[in-house]
Amino acid sequence: QVQFVESGGGLVHPGGSVRLSCAVSGRSVFGFYAMGWYRQAPGNEDRELIARITSTDVTNYVDSVKGRFTISRDDAKDTAYLQMDDLQPEDTGVYYCNALAGLQMVTSQSLYPWGQGTQVTVSP
Repeated sequence: QVQFVESGGGLVHPGGSVRLSCAVSGRSVFGFYAMGWYRQAPGNEDRELIARITSTDVTNYVDSVKGRFTISRDDAKDTAYLQMDDLQPEDTGVYYCNALAGLQMVTSQSLYPWGQGTQVTVSP
């Protein structure tokens, strides 16, 4: 059973920064799968894949976060990260991580049950 524990969220002012962590336990997924960060905006049932990193450290981002967010991974610690800079109110949401199937960002799908996520609120 693979489990994801997201942490690092909180309340931040516009223009601020936050670093999210995703600790993975259970069956090892690092070294085999891409990892992704998803965002669920308030009032939205869907989660949007916003950042993806492959097992060879190739990264992809949606346009809305490109240049502001940086995804990374530490295979030795089974942990993925999302550095979020220049945060804006529209970045508010619950952030989740998951292992991904699919060769491209647009075709990626989550592989395992979701963790509890971590809330990021961007407000003056």
